Formats: sequence, C-alpha cells, structure tokens
Amino acid sequence: MFTSTGGALYGNAAPRPTPETHPPAPLSPYGASKWAAEAYVRTWANATGVGHTVCRLANVYGPRQSPHGEAGVVSILAHLLRQGERPTLYGHGRATRDYVHVSDVAEALLRACGANEVFNISTGRETEVVEIFDHLAKAAGVTVEPRLAPLRDGELELSCMDPTHAERTLGWRAKIDLVGGLPATYHALVAGFAAA
Repeated sequence: MFTSTGGALYGNAAPRPTPETHPPAPLSPYGASKWAAEAYVRTWANATGVGHTVCRLANVYGPRQSPHGEAGVVSILAHLLRQGERPTLYGHGRATRDYVHVSDVAEALLRACGANEVFNISTGRETEVVEIFDHLAKAAGVTVEPRLAPLRDGELELSCMDPTHAERTLGWRAKIDLVGGLPATYHALVAGFAAA
C-alpha cells in the first residue's frame, strides 16, 4: 500500500473532478516525488509479482495534525486563529482543494488493502480556502480579516479529485462533510495545542 497525492500529482490543467486515468503533471518537487514513488511501486510489483495498491489522497485534515510546516492548511489556520494571529490566504483565498477527513481516509485505506489498483481518496467536492477559513473562524468565535496574497511558485491553483472508482470498487464514500468536520477538528486541534 502506498499513499500518494492527488492535486499535487495531477496539476492545474486537469479536469475537475480528476479521475485516476488523467496523466500526472506535477507542478512541485513534492508532486514529482510522489509520481516517482508510484513508478517505483509499479516497477517493484512487476519485478516481484507482489500486488500493490496506490491511494492518491486529497487534502487530509483532522485531529493531531501538526500546524508547523507548509502542509495542513486546516491545522495551520486553526493554530493561527487560536493565537489571535491574522492568517494569510494564498491564491487570494480562491485556490481550491478537495478536503477529506482523516477518519474517512483510514476507512478507505483499510478497504483498499489487497485491491492492487490506484484509487483517488477524496470527496469529489471543490472548496475554496476562504470557505475553510470562514468555518474555522466561526468555530473559534473570532472575527478577523485574513491577508490575501498570490499563490506561491509551484503552488496548485485548483484541485478536485473524482472518487467514483473507490466508490464502485471498494464501496467507500467519504461521510464527514466540512460543516461538521471542520468545527470538530478545530476544537480537537486546539485541545492538542494546549496540551503540547
């Protein structure tokens, strides 16, 4: 089992929602590293006859996610809101991602074991980062205007993955929506930040 990425792998020119059959065109070294790793997994499987499954994960969020570094916008925003800091939303807040809760991802990975295929693990719903910010600010009970900035070099503008293959083959579908998932995640993250 290899957990790969979706948006960073497919690139900006991909149709949305993007199916697994779309040729990868990564924009960043991160996306390229995942594509290279998928090639290694396929090569190893062909050489040994050992089956493999690749799950291309959308933007995963949930409890215990670190706010440090560049990944995990939900955790980063939650941390900044808790600290009373004004976050910066890149892409002027209009960049989109497909956000999937870690509990849904865990279920998908269990179902995908032994399937020997490639699956998008996603919701199939495209959401602007400003909407994520609004949900988290509401959960935090704060009113703050974020700074808006252009995308950084190599950053994906728009991303949404098609989970149809996982639904049909694995009987899996994401169950936790952002309306319920984001406030619960905010409170779990803040409790974790306070304990650290």
